[in-house]
Amino acid sequence: MRNIGNLISAAGFLLILLCSSCTSESDYAKTSILITSDIDSSFRSTLVQLMNEELGQRSIKSKVVIALALAGKKELNGLEIPYRAASDSPENISEGYRIFLDRENGENTLWIIGADKRGLLYGIGNFLRISGTGNNQIFLPAEIDIASAPAYPIRGHQLGYRNTANSWDTWTVRQYEQYIRELVLFGSNCIEDIPFQSDTQSVHMLIPHREMHIEISEICDKYDVDYWVWTPATGDLEEESVREAELKKHEEFYKSIPRLDAIFFPGGDPGDNHPSHVMPHLEELSKLLKKYHPDAGVWISLQGFDLEKINYFLDYLNTRSPDWLTGVVHGPGSPPVNLERKAIPDKYLHRLYGDITHTIRCQYPVENWDQAFALTLGREPTNPQPQYYARILRKDIPYSNGFLSYSDGVNDDVNKIIWNQVAWNPEKDVREIVVEYCRFFFGSDVAQEAADGILALEQNWIGPLIQNEGVNETLALWRKLESSFPGLSENWRWQQLVMRAYYDAYLRARLINEQELEKEANTILSHAEGLGPDAAMSKALAELEKADIIPVASDLREKIVSYCDTLFNSIGLQTSVPLYQASGYERGCILDFIDYPLNNRWWLADEFKKIQEMATEEEKIDRLEVIRSWSNPGPGQYYDNISSVSEGLRVISQTDDAIDYAWWDNGLSRKRLSTQLFQFSPILQYTALAANTDYLIRVSGYGEALIRANGTRLEPTLYNKELETFKEFILPKELITEGSLKITFDRPDEAHLNWRKYSKVTDLWLIPN
Repeated sequence: MRNIGNLISAAGFLLILLCSSCTSESDYAKTSILITSDIDSSFRSTLVQLMNEELGQRSIKSKVVIALALAGKKELNGLEIPYRAASDSPENISEGYRIFLDRENGENTLWIIGADKRGLLYGIGNFLRISGTGNNQIFLPAEIDIASAPAYPIRGHQLGYRNTANSWDTWTVRQYEQYIRELVLFGSNCIEDIPFQSDTQSVHMLIPHREMHIEISEICDKYDVDYWVWTPATGDLEEESVREAELKKHEEFYKSIPRLDAIFFPGGDPGDNHPSHVMPHLEELSKLLKKYHPDAGVWISLQGFDLEKINYFLDYLNTRSPDWLTGVVHGPGSPPVNLERKAIPDKYLHRLYGDITHTIRCQYPVENWDQAFALTLGREPTNPQPQYYARILRKDIPYSNGFLSYSDGVNDDVNKIIWNQVAWNPEKDVREIVVEYCRFFFGSDVAQEAADGILALEQNWIGPLIQNEGVNETLALWRKLESSFPGLSENWRWQQLVMRAYYDAYLRARLINEQELEKEANTILSHAEGLGPDAAMSKALAELEKADIIPVASDLREKIVSYCDTLFNSIGLQTSVPLYQASGYERGCILDFIDYPLNNRWWLADEFKKIQEMATEEEKIDRLEVIRSWSNPGPGQYYDNISSVSEGLRVISQTDDAIDYAWWDNGLSRKRLSTQLFQFSPILQYTALAANTDYLIRVSGYGEALIRANGTRLEPTLYNKELETFKEFILPKELITEGSLKITFDRPDEAHLNWRKYSKVTDLWLIPN
């Protein structure tokens, strides 16, 4: 029944002969594709190009015939196609595929049959991910019969062409197409662009903004994926002139774009408009949108809305039930996802806008991240975290119809694939996804080891860096792969991963060295009374300066610098403002912080200058003692660096380490390291405290400190609000329960302030009084 001749006759196929590296005429017969004739010509051309280029990249010539077909019904000549409800609506069925290897009559025919165009593309993607390659051949399992369809209907990523992105403002149309195609082959069905935020032309842009947005829309149409746009309004929508300008801008864009499936208005991030002005404005936009793109939808998020605005919006939906609104987006700053979905009427769809690209000051900060990473890698480093992001999506996606992630570059490439595949099948094993990623992009020979290497990079970031000896083991693995597979040296994904392995090991070597130097300096300061304060400071500073005079691991540093240069040339990754004209130091500029101090030598040098101006020797010695013992209190005393996994042992709050980074002076602040990272309302737990003992609680930070001890609010005896000054509270022994103490902080009402001015806690001491 499945004989090739019968199927060609029954279904009507066109034979397409593909070969990217043929050496003789007979080679053409070894790589042939059968494509059903009922596929329209433009999509058939897309398939031919895709198969030519993807098989060509792998230099494959195979005797297996690949048959590509669309099924307009549940089965095609006995081959059943999977249909699964992509939402709660049973009529919404699409995107499934079946892959079947037919070895009957001595023929090897691989059938890839899609329920629709997208299903066919996803089937091709699965075929490429599971296929072994080597010696210019495809290696397939003896038996293949795969039926699959997605669990969630919305799966995509924001790839906004703008000058703030860390890489793709350098891209050509061809690079955009290749990247979008690869995301599609891993399960994406939508891409989000940013056409309005800024018309500023990046120094890297080869193509004007307006032209590239049209090109991206055309690429999406070519691969039959939805084209979304992110469209904030930062002007005051109460003003008629602002509204008219917005409408005109949108209409011009709608007319110019060949495909547009949805517009997304991100609430109050950015912008300060009240929903009472936003909703009428969006209704007007929806009329223009339908004029040019009748099936396109309008979406809004509650990001940045306070409680009053949220209540107004929900009341608007429940009382007016606007048909022009398609759905609600959950993004950073939105209400909790479960509560948001519950509050929204069922008629509206719900989509996640998860931030998978940032590491600190973001929606999903890295858990248990060492301060050394936060201070030097910043917000957009290469951040493969497959286990972490799979866990996040599995937790949140049941409340939604899927996701369209926030991304600002290629640094999160692994995370994009993880979300694609988890949204397709939430039960899929994370390591299996990573192996498929490596097999697809690096080849089957290295897939298993490279997958182990990616998972090891994630482990590098968990817990105190000094104690994490696995960092050097990770580097050893990637060094082995680097030397064993030189052919991958021009692959930008490979370059990012190898560079990260070198970076982590270099940072650990520096951290160990510089922390030891600070310990030695503090030991010198402990003898300030005998040496004399000026002599002690001079000697301590000389010890600290060894970090710059006698650098460690210079060979690792050279590799990092080299890889960053290679990455700029291969994919446009901008790891430096002065070297590669990145748009800002927070945009993944790891080279600009590669030598940033991992001890307090800058702060100490500045403090020493202040101390030298003091009037008496006694004042100098007293201040040096405060500095020396800052993080090294005496016996029976406790110190916690609130945002440090190594020096915050009693911090139990779920606010992740380094979630808030002050980011002063473009990341080159000379403040004490513990001062630069903080929490707004930390929780600390103490056990086995001394019996019948009163304590002094000392707090450093900024602004207010509304502290409670085992639930009882404490009153201060000293209350300085500036950075690196102290607040002090008496803790009577009666509040300590059987040696146990829980310290918490109430949040003051600071809604009227910019978040940078919010009260924060950086250090806390518990001292027997």
